[in-house]
Amino acid sequence: MRFRRIYWVTEQFFKDGTSVVAGIFTSVHDLVETGIAPYNAGDYKHGFRLTLCELDCACPPLCSFKAPAFASVEKELEPLVGNGEISREEIAQLCEALVGAASP
Repeated sequence: MRFRRIYWVTEQFFKDGTSVVAGIFTSVHDLVETGIAPYNAGDYKHGFRLTLCELDCACPPLCSFKAPAFASVEKELEPLVGNGEISREEIAQLCEALVGAASP
């Protein structure tokens, strides 16, 4: 098993604009199945944010996307393909799952 250096953080927003971390995931598969599924099911009525963070790093997140603005996901994740952190297939899987999250 490979040690992951990046983590996906999902946040649920509330009516008053506050948010809470809903989950932290190391794999795109788990992110799609467990992290994005509740949003697509309508559980996160007031908003959803997906943030990619590097482990053990005191720097800002690598990227962050708030529903429904997921159009740039593929482009922003492309640099991570070169270093082996994510595959093009995983990016495609994530983008497909986010299509539902971006729909009203």
